Amino acid sequence: MPNTPIIPAPVCLHLFESATAMNLLVDSSSITHSIQLAVAPVFLLTAVAGMIGAIAGRLARIIDRARVVEDRAQRSQDAECLRLATLELGYLRTRGRLANGCIGLLTLCGFLIGLTIVFLFLGETIDFQSHVLAMGGFLTGVVSFLLALVLFFIETVMATRLLNFHMLTPQGHH
Repeated sequence: MPNTPIIPAPVCLHLFESATAMNLLVDSSSITHSIQLAVAPVFLLTAVAGMIGAIAGRLARIIDRARVVEDRAQRSQDAECLRLATLELGYLRTRGRLANGCIGLLTLCGFLIGLTIVFLFLGETIDFQSHVLAMGGFLTGVVSFLLALVLFFIETVMATRLLNFHMLTPQGHH
């Protein structure tokens, strides 16, 4: 060890402090950038949360209506009333399934967008090559959001087809 240069303690400490300060600057800059990247998908999460609330409200109304129709059918002896109740309950069951499917797709979307945020953050803050995972998670999340919108559209079309506007048409003009 005779050829090893000896660095005085104050100089060594100064080198360590400047290297640590430089790493902190790089890390804080990297963290700031990663937060900026992760903010964009958060807006989609907000839309997903709003949609889940709206669909859950529709599902609650479907369930409430089904209970009323079942109650009415159980108290009735009229064959026509029972036939119409069975028909309406079938529509309500289909609408409920569509609403459940929509909520499931929206939940999957939210989960995938959350993973995208994690992957973006990890990719920017540590040496983790996550850009392909982030892109796949985001695109899959958007596709599940779009599929949920299709189910929502189908459910709302079904809901309007169940409406009975016979009172608005003149007698005999059905």
